[in-house]
Amino acid sequence: METIYFKGEPCHTYGEVPVVGSKAPCFNLTGKDLNEISCFDFKDKRIVLNVFPSLDTPVCAASVRRFNKEASELPGTVVVCVSMDLPFAMNRFCTAEGLDNVVVASAFRSPGFAQDYGLQIVDGPLAGLLARCVLILEKDRTVIYRDLVNEITMEPDYAAALHMLKEKF
Repeated sequence: METIYFKGEPCHTYGEVPVVGSKAPCFNLTGKDLNEISCFDFKDKRIVLNVFPSLDTPVCAASVRRFNKEASELPGTVVVCVSMDLPFAMNRFCTAEGLDNVVVASAFRSPGFAQDYGLQIVDGPLAGLLARCVLILEKDRTVIYRDLVNEITMEPDYAAALHMLKEKF
């Protein structure tokens, strides 16, 4: 169980987020066209998992915009933005914003992702949604970067994540 905060109040997650050096579990999520998205779809790329509660919040939307602009420009890297939002809403957001350098992936029918990655919030006002976290996985799914954002209303540390991507490039 991980402890995070929502507006200063403690919340907890189911399980624990994979640590640097561990092998992340494979995932199966739902894409914008209701197609299955699997870790095997990106076997030749580094994966940035940008996980957040909902695109209907300014902080979550900002993280998708930022990673669309910066991290996705790095060769051999794919940014997968994951939330419990419905795939239709995720696609609508990206289309309206002109974001086409990220892969949107919904965990709405993938409880295994939320639990395997220790990111399902189990109490507090956001119970059932995903915690804000950035994980960078090497091609073999080894975790090389982990940022479980302590205060869910704050943005992730983009500079540190981008530095890790550039350093490993």
